[in-house]
Amino acid sequence: MTENTLRARLCAWITEHQLEPGMRLPSERALAAEFGSSRSSLREAIQQLISSGMLISKRGGGTWLRQPQQPWSEQRIVEPIRQLLAEDPDYRYDILEARHAIEASTAWHAALRATESDKEKLSFAFDALLKIKQSDDADLAAQADLRFHLAIAEASHNVVLLQTMRGFFDLLQSSVLHSRQRMYTHPVIFNRLNEQHQAIFDAVMAGDAEAARQAAMDHLGFVHTTMKTLHEDEARQARITRLPGHQ
Repeated sequence: MTENTLRARLCAWITEHQLEPGMRLPSERALAAEFGSSRSSLREAIQQLISSGMLISKRGGGTWLRQPQQPWSEQRIVEPIRQLLAEDPDYRYDILEARHAIEASTAWHAALRATESDKEKLSFAFDALLKIKQSDDADLAAQADLRFHLAIAEASHNVVLLQTMRGFFDLLQSSVLHSRQRMYTHPVIFNRLNEQHQAIFDAVMAGDAEAARQAAMDHLGFVHTTMKTLHEDEARQARITRLPGHQ
């Protein structure tokens, strides 16, 4: 297989799997196995796409689909919030509150407005989410989770809500990743989250707007409460380890 052919196949794979800017590609080993190519050939194809501006490589962090040039909302709204989050991780709860408000609306409108094409894309995203297991890479799991929620936003056909979701893509991805790292290691919580995603999916597919809105609110309310509980438990354990005589 020539490098040009491999590059074309990689581009097609990205399109087929509906990867969006900011999402990470699987490992070189996994992609080489997918295409039946050597890792050196795949690496060269990836390098060509990096040179063309389609992909970006992060040292120690894999290869990602490059974000487009930062729009005004990214520079004036998202970036300042990102800086706040870096200084104080507790701002993640503000992000969850924002998601709570936005996604209750997107789920409502998606249930009323989703076309057959929207439902097909949502089904694809939901199937990908179901394939995620507790042992899977948390970063890829976060992408599958976020892609599911973005598919609902797209099905809402509300440009303002959709652009808001897209504008906060990185922040939402960080929020979802943090949630998964903290919660998806607990089997009971893992199962509850899967049930909640199922409820949102079923309501949107059935066109039940009120059930979709409520399912989205229940889901994000559960995430918010569970994250706070886990954080408080960890803080309590940290205080215990600082007690005199603790070993």
